[in-house]
Amino acid sequence: MAGVYKIEISETFGELKELLRQEKTGAGKERIQVLYLLKTKKALTVTEAAGIIGRNRVTVQDWLGKYRQGGLEKLLSKKVSTGRPRKVPQWAKKALEKRLEENKGFESYGEICEWLETKMGLEVKYKTVHKLVYYKLKASPKIARPKSIEQSEERLESFKKTF
Repeated sequence: MAGVYKIEISETFGELKELLRQEKTGAGKERIQVLYLLKTKKALTVTEAAGIIGRNRVTVQDWLGKYRQGGLEKLLSKKVSTGRPRKVPQWAKKALEKRLEENKGFESYGEICEWLETKMGLEVKYKTVHKLVYYKLKASPKIARPKSIEQSEERLESFKKTF
């Protein structure tokens, strides 16, 4: 008969119920729920179990295949995506962070781009540098505000006191 599973679930009802309660991710809960449905005989076939949780039969069979291979550990393991490498590696990010903390700093994001190219050998776009510095490092270039020549220190102090 199609959809009949041949799998031995080693965990007890109580263990599965406790695992279901402790699991934090939705994907993990679904996978444990399939085991629970099959163990309690609420679903007699893989197709029934897939229908109950709202997944495709093939997906549930893949999960059960993982369970057969490595038990709960393999079933609940998360796939790690390698992704593309960062434009600014960690070592350069640390050097930039250190340089931003100095009093001298940078005057603009464009200057940071030039510094990364000359000192670190990295060609990074302005937009990337801005996102890194402003949003991730929570820093900004140190630009001194212009000071009026006519500004008097005494008037400034009196203003601060009365304000």
